[in-house]
Amino acid sequence: MTDQQDSNTEVAANEDEQNLPTAAIQKIYVKDISFEAPNLPEMFSVEYKPQVKMEMNSKSRAVADDNFEVILTVSVKAEIEDKTVFLAEVEQAGVFLLKNITEEQIQHTLSVMAPETLYPYVRETIASLIGKTGFPAIQLAPVNFQALYIQKIQQAQAAAESAESSAEDNSGDATIQ
Repeated sequence: MTDQQDSNTEVAANEDEQNLPTAAIQKIYVKDISFEAPNLPEMFSVEYKPQVKMEMNSKSRAVADDNFEVILTVSVKAEIEDKTVFLAEVEQAGVFLLKNITEEQIQHTLSVMAPETLYPYVRETIASLIGKTGFPAIQLAPVNFQALYIQKIQQAQAAAESAESSAEDNSGDATIQ
């Protein structure tokens, strides 16, 4: 009798384990790299005080059962006196397993946790690419992905409220002829 009870307990424990919320990294990889230094070696003869601009973007998509690909794209451009020193763009990607979690949790994970995981890889890749030009590597500043996510949600809510109030304002404007 105890063998059957132990077996039933094991089955129940395995079922509980299978239903636990899971968020795990499956794979991290570089999807695309682009690097240009169009004005070298001429830029080596000027004082190196570049104006650096960074753009960042992330997107995600479902790739298989409970697996999502997230791509974090970072572009860094350095200029001195309207001349491009370098332009680096890296698409760092990862596959993330998200199982037994709500749609809201999935969106949060794909918008915050996954980019936070990928960002250090992008920083290292860009620093390495720039270092290979002979210029000092640029250390990209940390990014608060949670704050960006909250800002995005607030903007979406404001846009929805604005659209809603516009629809209400226009609802009484119809004229009948």
